[in-house]
Formats: sequence, structure tokens, C-alpha cells
Amino acid sequence: MIKPHGSDKLNPLYVADSAKREKLIQEAKGLPSILISSAAAGNAVMLGGGYFNPLTGYMNVADAMSVAKDMRTTSGLFWPTPVLNMVEDASAIKGAKRIALKDPNIAGNPVIAIQDVQAIETFTDEQMKTITKAVYGTEDMEHVGVKTFNTVGKAVISGPIQVLNYSYFDKEFADTFRTAVQLREEMGKLGWEKVVAFQTRNPMHLAHEELCRMAYTELKADGILIHMLLGKLKKGDIPADVRDACIRKMVEVYFEPNTVLVTGYGFDMLYAGPREAVLHAIFRQNSGCTHLIVGRDHAGVGDYYGPFDAQTIFDKITKKDLLIEIYRADHTAYSKKLNKVVMMNRVQNHTKEDFVLLSGTKVREMLGQGIKPPKEFSRPEVAEILIKYYESTTA
Repeated sequence: MIKPHGSDKLNPLYVADSAKREKLIQEAKGLPSILISSAAAGNAVMLGGGYFNPLTGYMNVADAMSVAKDMRTTSGLFWPTPVLNMVEDASAIKGAKRIALKDPNIAGNPVIAIQDVQAIETFTDEQMKTITKAVYGTEDMEHVGVKTFNTVGKAVISGPIQVLNYSYFDKEFADTFRTAVQLREEMGKLGWEKVVAFQTRNPMHLAHEELCRMAYTELKADGILIHMLLGKLKKGDIPADVRDACIRKMVEVYFEPNTVLVTGYGFDMLYAGPREAVLHAIFRQNSGCTHLIVGRDHAGVGDYYGPFDAQTIFDKITKKDLLIEIYRADHTAYSKKLNKVVMMNRVQNHTKEDFVLLSGTKVREMLGQGIKPPKEFSRPEVAEILIKYYESTTA
């Protein structure tokens, strides 16, 4: 199985020993505490599960700036996006060397992690602009990721952490949430060595299903990891539990047994396009995957990125920096001429009218009216689940 990023073995920051964890939970009660952002809580979950290996905690300003400019920490570690604990006001922990981090996503704000404070710094306006432009490619506050990054505060609390729980993810998504450690264990039990990962924040249409099948077949892979984001999305996106039900039904009906793992991870979407695609590759490598499918506008939003920017960013990344390989996908759709789903750039003598193409808006309209999209676009079993969801939102 492929090595983790930056080390020979995973370094998950979750305190697995129950006695040690309980001792830390008791210690946290007497520590100065601070309520962190949802983004920082997601970072803690990813650090806890080994997805952000080999990081040991939150970055300081120097590392964040280095990552933004060069995709490397000051020590030279290849990394595409800053991993930060940013707050508006850090005065409550001034002078503290060890603090409790309170989870904003659970009622009562329980402690999610304990952090050893190495520094409390403040980003300048110019530094915020530099990071924003480098990571998101724009400073437009209409970009949901840009707005989130620029509204959580400028105080930066850096230092290593010990993670005490996985927030709400392992409880609300008990059948789906998996750490990188657990994924490696499950793949090992299945005997998978070559594994192709598919990232999704949406229910999967027929084209997505067939894209996974294409990659699996062409790469002669042992298995497919369908890995869905379970954290916060932008307004209008399908909730995680509905996506989960759709994907599980699709896999149950249309894939061979023991060829697909349906799993999820606890992180808030950045919508950072190319930079986030590289981050996705890192935590799939840490999960044991050998390949990641990167399609058009991977991890994008609106018209902020070119359709293949998330693929071309990998052109300058060498095996020294990243072992996982990219399966590059074009737009995939059903060909009326060939009576099957194809990658559109691979077929000749086709016009736009030869494909079954529906916009997301059109599909949502159909589902909202109780109309199933054509079978060439969506599996009927999946459409039924989505129709019930849309009916519930208008009831």
C-alpha cells in the first residue's frame, strides 16, 4: 500500500488510548479555553484522523505564508493550503501555554482538542490578501471560501494538538465517517493495493458512476474509494445524509460486491479549486489510495477557475512531493450515438446534441417537481431519494 505523505507511517493526532484521553478530558476542564471556528474544528478532525499527516498541529504565520506562496512549509514540507486556528479575539488565552479548544459545531461546545501554544500572532491585512489570492485565486468576497477565510478573525494560534474526539462526524455518520487509519485497515483486509479515489460533495449521477468504473478498469485497480465530504457546504448543496443515501443505493445496485468503499471525512469545503485538489490528493495518499480522479472544475465554485486548472496544477508536482497519481477526467456524459456514458474528449463525430446534458439547475427543477431525470442521466433509485428530499423541503 502507498506510503503516507511526508513520513513512513501515519501520525494520527487522536488520542486513541482511552485512559490517556480521559485524563486529558479532565485536564481540559482546568485549562484556559477558546471557542474555535468550524474550519479550525474541521482541521482538528483531519489532524486527528491522520488525513493531514505529517502535520502535528496548526501552522504559524511564517508557515502559512510559505505555504501560500510556495506550497511548502518553512521546513520544506510540500503542502498546498494553510492549516490554521484563527480567531477574532485571543485575549482569553493570553500568556497560556496549553489551552482547550471548544467545538462550535456541537451544543454546549465540548472540548475537541488540547493545544500547546507555540505562538499567538496576528495576520496583517496584506498577509490576509496574499494568502487569499494565492489559495483561492481571487479576493472576491462573493466567493464562499474567500468569505469564510476572511471572516473568522486574524489572530493565529499555532502549535501541536491532541485530539479528543471527531466532533459530530462519527456520531451522525457512524456508517460512513472513517479516519485515514481506518481506511488503510479496511483496504488491507480487502487485499487492495491499487485504489482509485473519487471525491464528491454531491449525489452521484450516472456519469460520475461510469467515471469511477472507467478509472477502475483502465488502471486495473483493486477497488474504488468513494469519499464524500461530510462537513459544511455552501447554501443550496444537498445535505450529507441525503448524499450518503444516494451513493449507497447506487453502489448497492450497480457495483460488484467488495469493489467499492463508501466513506466520508469530516471537513468543511474550501472551494479553493486547484489548491484544494492538491489537498484532496494528500489526504487520499494518507488514506492509502494510489490514484485520485480529478475532473473538470474539481473543488471549484462559480467561474473562478478554468475547467482544467485543478489538473494542470499537478504538472509541476513531482514524485518527491507526492506519490499519489492523478487520473485526469474530462466532462463525462451519455452518448446517444454510442448508447453509453463516455468521456466527451475521447469520442469523435459528436456534437453537443449527441450527448444527454442537463444543467444542475434543470435537474433540481425536475426533482423538485417530482420528475425523474432521464435514465441516461441519473439512476432511478437515486432520483427517488432526491425527489423525496426535495418534497420534504417544500412540505
